[in-house]
Amino acid sequence: MFMTGTHKDTTITRRRALAVTGGTVAAGGLAVAGYQSAFADTLTDDGSSASASATSTSTSGSCMTLMTSVTEGPYYLDGALVRKDITEGKSGVPLTLRLTVVDATDGCTPVSGAAVEIWHCDAWGYYSGYTTANPGGSAPAESEDGSTADDSTYLRGYQIANANGVVKFETIFPGWYTPRTCHIHLKVHTGGQKEDGTYEGGKVNYTGQLFFPDDVAEEIFTLEPYSKHSGSYTTLDNDMVYDGGGTSSGLLTLTAVHKADPSKGYKGSLTLGVDPDAENTGAGGGGGGGTPPSGAPSDAPTGTPPSDAPSASASS
Repeated sequence: MFMTGTHKDTTITRRRALAVTGGTVAAGGLAVAGYQSAFADTLTDDGSSASASATSTSTSGSCMTLMTSVTEGPYYLDGALVRKDITEGKSGVPLTLRLTVVDATDGCTPVSGAAVEIWHCDAWGYYSGYTTANPGGSAPAESEDGSTADDSTYLRGYQIANANGVVKFETIFPGWYTPRTCHIHLKVHTGGQKEDGTYEGGKVNYTGQLFFPDDVAEEIFTLEPYSKHSGSYTTLDNDMVYDGGGTSSGLLTLTAVHKADPSKGYKGSLTLGVDPDAENTGAGGGGGGGTPPSGAPSDAPTGTPPSDAPSASASS
């Protein structure tokens, strides 16, 4: 089933393995409320909670259900900048993303110093580094968005987890491209360090994707600038990567900043469990995937990175 994008104009810019908990209790029995409180409105910018209302305990070495690594996709670029705000002036519905990285093999203790890297498309489905790639349907050229964003770096970035394992990004709600549902790509890195504005060394231990509920995405895509991209939007049930597992498969928990006005933005959150022995760069298409919806083109980009952009990794 497709959600048809007949949008009207109305405007608003490396390294332990990761997994997502949906609040399920593993065999050992984990009270996850303490980690859920990390995303409360009382969370400060440094990740500390103004008032801890609960604590987490575990009676086994494994405390969370680990999400399977999936492909990094065809739009990954190395050398993203370490920064909190990744928009660079790109227009869209504001999204504050808070992720907590914990060690699932050690009682869900915070993983201080883990580097979380995210990248996603803009409101019309374009990725930095691939601004001539056709997002499918009918959309203006990326150059018509009116922003001053750098075509090789927008909507890409790292954040380093603080002592509580928390990272925070300021971005926009992603658009969509055929044949994928709305999503954010993600890698978790450990063992490296910040150098020359980016993150160097260490290794990638988890590659995954974050997803959005269909009802929220459908409402967002009726707003400008999203509404200028029309066509057939792929719902979660028909996506080639999302496997239907809810938050354990990367489905974000979203809270509207203003319930009566979605254009004011959303807060998205997830707790990410770490397996310190796993390694997965996501290159080469391992994990996830599947057959695109009937009649949809393949998931390969049709554009090429600018000559001054970082080189692209292996595509899925």
